[in-house]
Amino acid sequence: MDHDKYIGRMLDNRYEILEVIGTGGMAVVYKARCHRLNRLVAIKILKDDNLGDEDFRRRFHAESQAVAMLSHPNIVSVYDVSTSVMADYIVMELIEGITLKQYMKKKGVLNWKETLHFAMQIAKALEHAHGKGIVHRDIKPHNVMVLKNGSVKVMDFGIARLISKGNTLTKEALGSVHYISPEQAKGGRVDNRSDIYSLGVVMYEMMTGRPPYEGESPVSVAIQHINGGAAMPSVFNPNIPGGLEQIIMRAMAKSVANRYPSATRMLSDMDEFRKDPTMLFDYTGLSVDEAIRMSKPPLVLNPQPGTKPETPARPQTTPRPSTGRKTAPQNHRRRKPRRTQQEIRRNKMTTIAIVSCSVVAILAVGIFMAILLGGGFTPDEKLVTIPKLTGEVFDELPDYAGLTIRKEEAYNDSVEAGIVISQAPVAGEKVVEGSLVVVKVSLGSIPRVVKMTDLTGRSKEWAIDFLDSQDFGLKYTIKEENHDSIAQGQVIRTEPKAGVELTNGQSITLWVSKGKKVQFSAMPDLVNQTEEQARKTLNLQDMALDIVVEEVFNINIKAGTVMETEPTSGERLKTGQTVKLYVSKGVEKKAMPDLVGMEHTQASELLTTMGFKPPKITYEFSTEPENTVIGQSHEKGVEYEVHEDIVLRVSKGPSGEMEITKDVVIDLKNAALEDKRDVSVFRNGKIVHFESVAKGTQSITIEDQVGTGTVKYTVHINGEYAWDVSEVFTKQTS
Repeated sequence: MDHDKYIGRMLDNRYEILEVIGTGGMAVVYKARCHRLNRLVAIKILKDDNLGDEDFRRRFHAESQAVAMLSHPNIVSVYDVSTSVMADYIVMELIEGITLKQYMKKKGVLNWKETLHFAMQIAKALEHAHGKGIVHRDIKPHNVMVLKNGSVKVMDFGIARLISKGNTLTKEALGSVHYISPEQAKGGRVDNRSDIYSLGVVMYEMMTGRPPYEGESPVSVAIQHINGGAAMPSVFNPNIPGGLEQIIMRAMAKSVANRYPSATRMLSDMDEFRKDPTMLFDYTGLSVDEAIRMSKPPLVLNPQPGTKPETPARPQTTPRPSTGRKTAPQNHRRRKPRRTQQEIRRNKMTTIAIVSCSVVAILAVGIFMAILLGGGFTPDEKLVTIPKLTGEVFDELPDYAGLTIRKEEAYNDSVEAGIVISQAPVAGEKVVEGSLVVVKVSLGSIPRVVKMTDLTGRSKEWAIDFLDSQDFGLKYTIKEENHDSIAQGQVIRTEPKAGVELTNGQSITLWVSKGKKVQFSAMPDLVNQTEEQARKTLNLQDMALDIVVEEVFNINIKAGTVMETEPTSGERLKTGQTVKLYVSKGVEKKAMPDLVGMEHTQASELLTTMGFKPPKITYEFSTEPENTVIGQSHEKGVEYEVHEDIVLRVSKGPSGEMEITKDVVIDLKNAALEDKRDVSVFRNGKIVHFESVAKGTQSITIEDQVGTGTVKYTVHINGEYAWDVSEVFTKQTS
């Protein structure tokens, strides 16, 4: 297939092919632009090899139509499907991201939180698809897209079903074998639990950096899936939590009956583990073989001939099937592996073993090839035979057990109204119970006049697609207008209105809502209002404003008061606009640090960093080193307003002279002649003496120690300044 031949071409006069973004075994994926809706999309076009296979094309269209019913945030959306002479293609959501496989190669072993994050999203996608009766059949990291925001989307639903019925052994089929379920490998019946097994394998690989089974050929890997017995994930990653390991191993149970019965049940266990990562599940109720399998770790790590089996890196916890009950870890004795009869007689039976292995290998290759070539071993009694529906009256069709019938209608000049024109799959084909059968029912001959359908409330895209599907040559014009109750992008009304007869090729006008009308008004003056008052004023505008509040400290404005707004008063305000209110938090207070003993520049820097004003410095002689803080005006640990003046007393170092101790007599000047008084004496702003004196006391004596010079004392009576006293200290001589 020449990939470039589509680039620049327009498919169905709607999709312009821009570039190749991926290739696969059955199709090529292109980036394209939808000119009708003006959006970028991804288009998967079937390779030329498949165009001549009418059965394949029919199934391609039917499967794609079924998948188009899926609508979930974790599933890549399918917008359109076309089967035409030019090309068979699927139009899908364009995803900006990388595959989970690329992500795993980039990061290696993922941690358990990331593994759980991705796995729960995949499980939610499966839960939705299974609820619609669709089984993916090819869950693998290559089919999971990781977006930039960390979410994932599962793609290629239904494609595996097409591949499995093809006639060639594709590269994709070989690549899927590492994630294939045992029943798929054997050609047995496939149901929802097959997807759960594959999800378990993907989780296993995320936690260990490798799939559970590896081999030299796809056939050898498939045989290992059939036989089971994968090493526990903790053998390769001892850091995996026990509960998550249990979830993985239950999903990967060889027996379908021992797996999770649904994606919903698996999600429940994953959510329970997410809430408590230390929990373990109670696995009572499994079959004897499965219980033994999940009750102890394997003792061999894929040993090669001539190598000694290795033991696991750490003791394993006991996996049990989930019942929602938490249990404590249990210890299990390890049993020494018994030597089998084949091992005992290996030397004697070499020739027989070689022959036997050759026969098994040939049979295995035959089984696997049959599976990939669509042969399979699904028993007839497990399948449903598609009945003949073409030509029948649709309203008289009975309820077919095991099948879901979906009706599509189309005008047909040669088939009477109500009669089934075609069906997919065709009559006689055997399908899995629960499969979808799409029937196209005739609306009769295209009428000269049809009635306008009520499109009110429908999305613009839905309305356009509906009008295009009528095959009546209808033309349409889009007009937009505001509407208070109909959401943006939905149809408000049509012209002609619903019920009016239309003629072939008639023009129709769709009025589409632009949402509520944008109103404008002037921004009110909210400065100096309280926050509550400002909010009420804005809400009275009835403009659905988004009010954002930012609190700011301010020493001049009372806490809770609006200081400033964006937009400012008088500016234009429109519906839905964001209005920002800057509200005062009042004066900022902070706890005073302990500054004594710090170097004074360091203390000053600490205060300013905390938001305090730069401190004032006073110096005095001290036995402390020079420039060391020996006192602070504000007590440590107490909250003060950051704008207060802080004074630091800083050492000038020793005075160089001998400190003098002297009794200083303070004359009270008749201050205590009448009543008892409290006397406080300060030196350099620091209290050096306090005394309550009785009535009639004439003086008090204090003992002080300073260097030489004149010392000024300040006297306070009952807390109020009274007078100053000066005393001279002189050096003593012997």
